[in-house]
Amino acid sequence: MSTPPETAYSAPAIYSLPSANGSDLPATASSAGPENPPWGVLSALITWFLSIAAVALVPVLCVQPYVAYRFKNGPAPTQEILLADKTFVFLFVLGWVPAHLLTLVLIWAVATRLGKYSLKGVLGFSWRPDFRLGRSVGIAISLFVMAWLIAVFSGPKKTDLDQILDSSRAAALTLAFIAVATAPLIEEMIYRGLLYSALQRAIGRWFAIIVVASMFAGLHVYQYRQNIGAILSISLLSFVLTYIRARTGRLLPCFVIHLVFNGVQSLIIVLEPYLRDIAEHWRPQPTTGLLFHLLGFLG
Repeated sequence: MSTPPETAYSAPAIYSLPSANGSDLPATASSAGPENPPWGVLSALITWFLSIAAVALVPVLCVQPYVAYRFKNGPAPTQEILLADKTFVFLFVLGWVPAHLLTLVLIWAVATRLGKYSLKGVLGFSWRPDFRLGRSVGIAISLFVMAWLIAVFSGPKKTDLDQILDSSRAAALTLAFIAVATAPLIEEMIYRGLLYSALQRAIGRWFAIIVVASMFAGLHVYQYRQNIGAILSISLLSFVLTYIRARTGRLLPCFVIHLVFNGVQSLIIVLEPYLRDIAEHWRPQPTTGLLFHLLGFLG
């Protein structure tokens, strides 16, 4: 089966300036691609905002029936009571799945103009000859090692995600599933897909890299506010992913790097009880805070 030539989605030099013919002009069917998307900055920003709203609101709606049933004969529960309820936390985490699915439908509608364009084509879901699977996996592992070193030097301090991991095994496994199955795809399509593609055309590549990387990292600052090491790690990941998107003109390498990075952490979550047993066997009083700290980098 023949494939389009690799040069179809090639990115101009990363130091190039925006074109003189305008920053937000609609693409034609023949010219649409990751460097000339059929959407503008406003559409990308609205989609970004709605994706945040979905993650914030859909889980709340999912837990409402349980809260109404569980506390129907008593006073309204406080936040502390809810966070201590294992079933509540599990259902809340599970609510991220429909939130991500709704976001995926929204991304498809905006990126393809309701099916007028190929989603794979306009987002750049393809490899460059000089940047394929092996290189992407290598970068992901390197980023994970760097995150581990940052964790070592910054010290173990638990974040909001650590509280979810501590809540119950079901919540931890659900979080691990989401971190691999939906989060990397949705986040890359939003940030390095819709936002970067529109912004690089409007303000140039370096400014787009700075803005998109800052938006992605900034959204996680509150989530990781207790741990400067986690903030530094997510900022590093965000910058590298956005730079690679700009350098390659493709979204697929970014998705694979994000997927592998999260996948390693999800594997640690799945194996955590067994790793704990091994640690307790070899050391009577193990310090497991670092492990939980590493688990807090799910971006």
